[in-house]
Amino acid sequence: MIRFPARVRDMRVSLEDVPIAGFEESYRVQRARYPGAGPDRQPVHTVYVPADRFSATTVADWGGQALALVCEHLAGPAELAEVFGVPGDLAAAVHERVLRKLGREPVEDLRIDFEDGYGVRPGQEDGDAERAAVAVAELWAAGTLPRRWGPRVKSFADGDPARSVRTLDGFVTTVVERAGELPPGFTVTFPKVLMEGYLRQFAGVLERLEAALGVRLRFEMQVEAPQTLGFLSAELAESLGGRLAAAHFGVFDYTAAIGLPPHEQRLDHPACDHARHVMRVAFADTGVELSDGSLAASPASGSAGDVRALWRRHAELVRHSLAHGFQQGWDMHPSHLVSRFATVYAFHLARYDSYRERVRAWEERRDAGGGVMDEPATVGTMAAALRRADAALDEPPAR
Repeated sequence: MIRFPARVRDMRVSLEDVPIAGFEESYRVQRARYPGAGPDRQPVHTVYVPADRFSATTVADWGGQALALVCEHLAGPAELAEVFGVPGDLAAAVHERVLRKLGREPVEDLRIDFEDGYGVRPGQEDGDAERAAVAVAELWAAGTLPRRWGPRVKSFADGDPARSVRTLDGFVTTVVERAGELPPGFTVTFPKVLMEGYLRQFAGVLERLEAALGVRLRFEMQVEAPQTLGFLSAELAESLGGRLAAAHFGVFDYTAAIGLPPHEQRLDHPACDHARHVMRVAFADTGVELSDGSLAASPASGSAGDVRALWRRHAELVRHSLAHGFQQGWDMHPSHLVSRFATVYAFHLARYDSYRERVRAWEERRDAGGGVMDEPATVGTMAAALRRADAALDEPPAR
């Protein structure tokens, strides 16, 4: 047996009483920089509608069109199982949920687009911003405004920040005037962030607008260029004072910027996987939500073959996003609502009971069976997956 001198044996006791220099400050920074997921429910999608085509009936119109497609091409659980590859024991539950969702809440997150989907319209944008704001107020009064909503303004990278700020100011001010308040769920989308400085400049714009209106404003950035990946970090999110709510991936601008040929500009390209992983690493545990991009396609015709082919392809992309930890994505056409909700519901329901049993078994310190020996980190991941599933499967009250 090795015998240590008394002074060595006593060292452990003495070290426990020695303060670790700088620990409290480091711990404070950790808690501020990595708060974990926020308490709010993250939408499963964002619907983008060009501002000149948006009205108080847009949400209901999208829901009605999606329901009509289901009734025509997805009449029952058997058809849903065949189109989306949903196991037979889940098909009835998923089919019922999709019908109910489209009838009650077809759009969870609405973005009124003044950027690429709208274009440059110098003599029209002010008027469209005011009309869109009036429509938002009407939706709010009717109780049909989505849980999340807001505009997508033009990028500062276009060289005309004044246009972006003018639209945002006019839109938000008119909503507050017409609705009497800024309805909950407001988020503004800030696209094509090619320079880190643009984020702080835009946050400054929001701060000034907050002071004028007496409201709290947050924004989401779009990751649409390889340059943007270089400055994404937890420190960046922290520096924006809690105003950065989310980061959305822009598949077509990104794939074009890195030189991919048109037929390879797709959400499941390996280059997009890389960008998604950079986003996830940069914003891990910061509370910044992540959203994937879109499928820029609609049914080529109204035929069953075209509609179902589109649904299958969109479902593939939604599953790909979910597998990479992206719980949200863009939907650009009413038909996408069907494949979005069907795929999300099937994804969560397929593993819900298994995850719940394994978490319970771990909490009770018993064997879950099947030869599985779960680590605490895995249990934490499953518990988080159950919370996300509960949120995604949550159904709002009938309107």
